[in-house]
Amino acid sequence: MAEKPQPVRVLYCGVCGLPAEYCEFGPDFEKCKPWLIQNTPDLYPDLLKEAGAKDADKVSDQLQSASISGGSSKPKEEEVKRLPGGKIKKKEKQEVVIEKMTRNKRKCITTVKGLELFGVKLSDASKKLGKKFATGASVTKGPTEKEQIDVQGDIFYDIVEFITDTWPDVPESAIFFIEDGKKVPAV
Repeated sequence: MAEKPQPVRVLYCGVCGLPAEYCEFGPDFEKCKPWLIQNTPDLYPDLLKEAGAKDADKVSDQLQSASISGGSSKPKEEEVKRLPGGKIKKKEKQEVVIEKMTRNKRKCITTVKGLELFGVKLSDASKKLGKKFATGASVTKGPTEKEQIDVQGDIFYDIVEFITDTWPDVPESAIFFIEDGKKVPAV
C-alpha cells in the first residue's frame, strides 16, 4: 500500500511574513537577513559569509557610537509606511476637490471628494447637501476606490459657501475645483 503524502511545511519569515525562500524578493530584505541567518542558515549560505565580515564592523561601530554619544540616544526618524512591493505610501493632502461632470448633454453631476479628511461623516454630508439643494445626493466609490459624494445637478459654485458654513473645520483655501482637467483653487 502506498504511503499517504505528507503536507509540505513552509517556514515563514518572522520579519516580513513571506516564505523564507522568497524574502529576497520582499520589501525589506536587509531587515530579514539577521532572522534568515539565525533560522535558515542553509537557505542563504552567502549571508553567513557576509555576516562573518560584517559582525566585526558592527561591534566596533556600536562601541564607537556608545562612547561618542555619551549615553544620549539618536532622535527617531519618522517611520515611512510601505505598501506591498516596497512602495512608499504618500500622505494624503487635506483638500476638498469639487468636479462637475456632464452626462446626456444637459444633465450634470457634481462630485465632492476629500470631505472625510476633515472629519466629516460622508453619509450625513450627503443628506445635508441633498436637503440644501433639493437634489439627490449619494455616497459612492470613485475610480480610486475612495468614497465620494455625487450630487445631481450643477451646484458647482454654490457648494463652496455651503461647505465652509456647514463645516467650519474645512478652510476655504483647502477647496479646489477641477475645470478642464486642471485643479484650480476655489478662492
